[in-house]
Amino acid sequence: VQLQASGGGLVQAGGSLRLSCAASGFIFRIDTMNWYRQAPGKQRELVAAITADVATNYADSAKGRFTISRDNAKNTVYLQMNSLKPEDTAVYYCNTRIGPPSNRRNYWGQGTLVTVSS
Repeated sequence: VQLQASGGGLVQAGGSLRLSCAASGFIFRIDTMNWYRQAPGKQRELVAAITADVATNYADSAKGRFTISRDNAKNTVYLQMNSLKPEDTAVYYCNTRIGPPSNRRNYWGQGTLVTVSS
């Protein structure tokens, strides 16, 4: 399983970025994909999730500003981030969990840094 995240960078407050995560090594279309982030000195937190049925879930901090989507033909999950705030500054990781319900294993991408300047 490989998850390759990209799209991070430096942006001014109010700007937008689109993160991408290219996946391989598993049956992408049947798995839930997640975006997490970790800010300096803070715990990693779930930002958004999208199921195989394209149901989505967002952290309160992301609702109305971020949109998660997936392209099963490209084995890629996206995170469109609009109206960015300095508090969105973090390393963003894509994630999936694979395996039987009783023994799922987490897989993580390498992370992509998002820096939002005020």
